[in-house]
Amino acid sequence: MSFVRRYLLPRLITYFLVVFVGLTIVFFLPRFLPSDPIQAYIDRLITQGGNLNPEYFNKLVETIKELYGLQGSLWNQYVNFWKRLLKGDFGPSYFQFPTPVMKLIRQSLPWTAWLLFVTTVISWIIGNILGGLAGYFSDKKWVKILDGIAMVIRPMPYYILALGLLILLAYIFPIFPIGGGFAIGMKFTFSWENLLILLKHAFLPALSLVLIGVFSWFQAMKLVVQSVKTEDYVKYAKMGGVEERRIVRRYVIRNAMLPQITGLALSLGQIFGGALITEIVFSYPGIGSLLYNAIFTGDYNLLMGISTLSILLVTTSILVIDLLYPLFDPRVRYR
Repeated sequence: MSFVRRYLLPRLITYFLVVFVGLTIVFFLPRFLPSDPIQAYIDRLITQGGNLNPEYFNKLVETIKELYGLQGSLWNQYVNFWKRLLKGDFGPSYFQFPTPVMKLIRQSLPWTAWLLFVTTVISWIIGNILGGLAGYFSDKKWVKILDGIAMVIRPMPYYILALGLLILLAYIFPIFPIGGGFAIGMKFTFSWENLLILLKHAFLPALSLVLIGVFSWFQAMKLVVQSVKTEDYVKYAKMGGVEERRIVRRYVIRNAMLPQITGLALSLGQIFGGALITEIVFSYPGIGSLLYNAIFTGDYNLLMGISTLSILLVTTSILVIDLLYPLFDPRVRYR
């Protein structure tokens, strides 16, 4: 009962409060954008040669307002926003009308999720292992080599590294496809041949994300381990004749992993941030490309759908890690 009252309940309250505030911001923010989706839709009809009869103009405007949730006062729009949100209905997309927003998200999310989730986890594991060993054995020659590589790759803007890999391995040496997530005109079915095509298209974007991610986690973990290894309990373990391998694994890296676990939760929640640049550079289908089109066309419904999904993913991942934290840190269980 003490765990529920002192640990679980405050975190659940914070979780729902953050979700509520975040979704409220998602509602108001697109309405302050300079673009007007209704006027943009009418302008598009005019440029395509559409003839707007004045008799039906007001009816058309009212219909579009209803589709975009812009009907009535701001308060009415806000109430309707929550009603539609609880039903999982964000209405139709503007630039792919009349396709529902949720259908577009369901089509794009698997591409982003598997690529960025897998690369984030891989880079986190490799980066923390290398960083933990490098922080403890900092005088080794291989550590200095990795430090030199990290100093070059880590500060490099992501799009520069991505474009460099694209030019090198897709243009100069045409080993991998220039862009896309699958072969053009082919329908994906589960077979070894199609799986290889899928992996070939995903290799360059995955490699660029892993390289940046590995050296980011490497440097962070190395600094934490260098601080942890100077603690008194590590010195006492050495004086007590504890095997060095055990000291590294059980005393140093295990304690240094705690802030890295929190960082992993934030990284998993913020995969849409990496999706935007990755998918634009490599023409990769997914949430990033969808978000870019939504911003470019002023698609209110699609912007709110993607932003809502991002907020829920970030807050939920942090909540899950926070609830699992007592399993990693005995001090939390003690308190």
